[in-house]
Order: sequence, then C-alpha cells, then structure tokens
Amino acid sequence: MKRFPDQPAHPERLCWGCDRYCASNDMLCGNGSVRTPHPVELFGPDWAEEAPTTTPVDGLPVPPQGVPHG
Repeated sequence: MKRFPDQPAHPERLCWGCDRYCASNDMLCGNGSVRTPHPVELFGPDWAEEAPTTTPVDGLPVPPQGVPHG
C-alpha cells in the first residue's frame, strides 16, 4: 500500500479517489469524470492535525502519523 502524502506539492494534478493516484486528465479506475480532491484542498494545510485521536469503533487511541505501532 502506498503511503498517503500529507502535503503534496501539486494535489490538483492527481485524483485521490483510490490508490492509483491517476493524473486528473487520465483517470483509469472508472471513478467517473470528476477528480476526487486531496484533503488539503478541502480542509487546508492543517487537515491532518484536526483528525480525531480515538477511533469511534473501539475507543482505542490512534497512534500519531509517522509513529510505528505494533
């Protein structure tokens, strides 16, 4: 699985709807004709900092991004 980039340089150039990260003008996955925007385009540069710290399913803490768990 590819690592999801937090702050891509040009998020508008790709479709973020699946793991293929297709070019916005050549989408291969059949996602439709509309590109899925990156969260930074929707919520701003601090989008990852505003993520919830617990999972709603089991209530266990979620490790911060970039910190290995296991």
